[in-house]
Amino acid sequence: MKQVPIGVSARHIHLSAEHVEALFGPGYQLKPMKPLSQPGQFAAEETVAVIGPKGRFDKVRILGPARSRTQLEISRTDSYVLGVQPPVRESGDIAGSPGIELEGPAGRVTIEEGVIIAARHIHFHTSEAAAWGIADKQKLRVRVRGERPLIFEDVIARVHDTFALDMHIDTDEANAAGVKTGDLAEILDADN
Repeated sequence: MKQVPIGVSARHIHLSAEHVEALFGPGYQLKPMKPLSQPGQFAAEETVAVIGPKGRFDKVRILGPARSRTQLEISRTDSYVLGVQPPVRESGDIAGSPGIELEGPAGRVTIEEGVIIAARHIHFHTSEAAAWGIADKQKLRVRVRGERPLIFEDVIARVHDTFALDMHIDTDEANAAGVKTGDLAEILDADN
């Protein structure tokens, strides 16, 4: 049985270094609050407000370190509150996605694109993927056994030497199945 720990991903934002400075001040550096499941990644102490055409969320957690481009990852439910229609995409694929306004203690920024719903995926270290016969970008079927068990299809395998084994789903998906961070999922099969 190929079991994978589940990581439930609440709304969060990745900021470019330029936007960190625009929102928090010149030379500002994010302060790590706690490490995440992926090596070198962290939840920062800092948060920002995100403001859409219909609504806003205050205190959206920033994940670090800074990236080359700013990206807001939300759930479908969040998109209704904000009044935006983001596509379901892999992290980093933001071309043509909606923009949003960001507010920090030192200023405001409007991004022209960068709001997505993250496609569900599993991070594999290269050695784990090889041992299980899984290739990067392969689509998997995965069973979760929460209060309301279900099978997720089209779970994208993301394979890299720096990744640690973890399945990432958003809060809508976790709530639908009744699962939480730390629960286990089982890989059933893969599309070849």
